[in-house]
Amino acid sequence: MISFFKRFSLPVSLLVGIVFYLMFSRIDILVPVGDVAGPLLLDIMPVVLFTILYVTFCKIQIKEMKPRTWHFILQGIRIVLSGLFVWLITLTSDADTKLVLEGVFICIICPTAAAAPVVTEKLGGSIGSLTIYTIIANVVTTIIIPLFFPMVEKSADMSFIFAVLMVLKNVTLVLVVPLALALISRKVIPSFTTCLAKKKNLGFYLWCINLSIVSGVTVRNILQSTVSGTSLVLLLVLPLFVTVAQFAIGKAVGRPFGDSISAGQALGQKNTVVGIWLTISFLNPLAAVAPGAYVLWQNMVNAWQLWYKEKYGKVKW
Repeated sequence: MISFFKRFSLPVSLLVGIVFYLMFSRIDILVPVGDVAGPLLLDIMPVVLFTILYVTFCKIQIKEMKPRTWHFILQGIRIVLSGLFVWLITLTSDADTKLVLEGVFICIICPTAAAAPVVTEKLGGSIGSLTIYTIIANVVTTIIIPLFFPMVEKSADMSFIFAVLMVLKNVTLVLVVPLALALISRKVIPSFTTCLAKKKNLGFYLWCINLSIVSGVTVRNILQSTVSGTSLVLLLVLPLFVTVAQFAIGKAVGRPFGDSISAGQALGQKNTVVGIWLTISFLNPLAAVAPGAYVLWQNMVNAWQLWYKEKYGKVKW
């Protein structure tokens, strides 16, 4: 059983979250428990994520924490792809088509997930390189979101200052603070951080806990969505192609620089929680189904990569 979980930890985590959500939301006797436990689990997610990143950053190599050429190439690609979908959205007058395009657009413009270094480490990539990329990606996000969102939805009243403060809060609390704390710990209590560094899979298994919660929330949002018919199918299926494309593009860009693993995770693994919130707050809330589906697809890609590396000792692509 332990060996099975180690090999298929991501799909098992996704399945556990989905099953538990369905149990505690559909079985009458368990619904009251779910009503209490659900909000509590959501409250502990930031704490678990903070712990995950602290543990991961305790292993970081300072010499790797510098901007690289592929960081900026991927940002350029992200901006161009986002702009392309903004252009397509402005051309369409059909409400259903616009809804689907908005869903794809948010899957592209989302910044890199703060937890991406966890999977990157597991795959053998550079934690330091991806951490710097994530900071750069969030800085770029503060510029392109207030630029693009009013073009997508005329009612999207978002100032540059608001976008800066929103991203700054997210990056500071979720990324910068655990990074700074980990670097300080390495200087002040090196024996403790060395002990943590030896626990190779600790951060990964903590992330699996968060993933179970996220998958349950995602299924809830999808099932409660009022989108129906062809639009719903497209909002669920198209993110699969977007996921594979972004991972593939990232790996292709990073390969000449010897960093295909980190670059693939950088462009492919998205902060969909932020994407869902942005969609609900400033775009068509119905389009939030797409980033919800993306979180499931991106973790299936991650699961496949981890399985392939476990079986063949290397990462595919």
